[in-house]
Amino acid sequence: MTFQSADLAALGWTPYFNAQTTFDELSALCPVRVMAVHRGQLAVLGDGVDALIPSHMPDAQSEEDYPTVGDWLLIDRETLRPVRLLERTSLFKRRAPGTGRKLQLIAANVDTLFIVSSCNQDFNLARIERYLVLAKEAGVQPVIVLTKSDLAPAPEDFAAEARRLQLGLLVETVNALEPDSLGPVRAWCGKGQTVALMGSSGVGKSTLINTLTGAAAATQSIRDDDAKGRHTTTGRALHRLHEGGWLIDTPGMRELQLTDASAGIDDVFEDIAGLAHTCRFSDCAHESEPGCAVQAAIDAGTLDAQRLGRWRKLVAEEAFNSQTLAQRRASDKAFGKMVRSTVQHKRKGDWK
Repeated sequence: MTFQSADLAALGWTPYFNAQTTFDELSALCPVRVMAVHRGQLAVLGDGVDALIPSHMPDAQSEEDYPTVGDWLLIDRETLRPVRLLERTSLFKRRAPGTGRKLQLIAANVDTLFIVSSCNQDFNLARIERYLVLAKEAGVQPVIVLTKSDLAPAPEDFAAEARRLQLGLLVETVNALEPDSLGPVRAWCGKGQTVALMGSSGVGKSTLINTLTGAAAATQSIRDDDAKGRHTTTGRALHRLHEGGWLIDTPGMRELQLTDASAGIDDVFEDIAGLAHTCRFSDCAHESEPGCAVQAAIDAGTLDAQRLGRWRKLVAEEAFNSQTLAQRRASDKAFGKMVRSTVQHKRKGDWK
């Protein structure tokens, strides 16, 4: 990639980042933005710099100390080696799939998150809520973009259902193949702005990217059996937008595990959080306890029982993922001890 202008502001450089540097420091170091992450290397862009550099950070203590797409670094002008990672305005992260449960950084310094779903059988409220929690926790403005509106007899029905998730939620229905359809979305893509794009595989993310960036089409027609495109994205990178902004693409994530996101959950499910504060008991489980405001709302038809179920699942998942390894081992050990004790009591005939 080539970026001729030395205008760092066009790359997303703001006074927030400038305040983290000194004049003397910038005489020897160069600010660059991470455009893509490869195995052991970073593609970076800055004033007179367009290069692949090592991803090793000299003072890294944890996963969050390593760069991800969208980060700003100070690198040595001579050796091009990273010296310092600048403090972020926002960070998207998750627990990686598998048994290791390592923290995986998704994108940094994002202004707006496009949550992409589609006006067909792939529309999923639970999945949208997960991305909303991620956006709220990161302090990033979410915009729900519903694609394939041209294939739905009533696309506004999908939009209305999404808007009911939260008061004031921004929802746009588009046909990603038609540039004129993307006018409301382009408003978030101006010079220096960074948007991230998330959604499950097959919802039309690649088509949306191609139209927003003007790239040659890299998708194929939708399969009739599952309504999914054949093209999938396999890596994260920054793409230049016509309006002067930048777009961070992300792979379709089948398993978006939340971690350290309790505030985001409370924000997205503020209706349930508000009701919970009015329950008779502070430790109410919202099941069959007397004076439970949450169950009363369900009985009155003002709260959807399925939404409560989705909230329970996210709360339990976030609590588990946010535990330290030591806490998890202690919890597993206590649970195993309880099970063994229960079996012993049954064998002795203490319980019938």
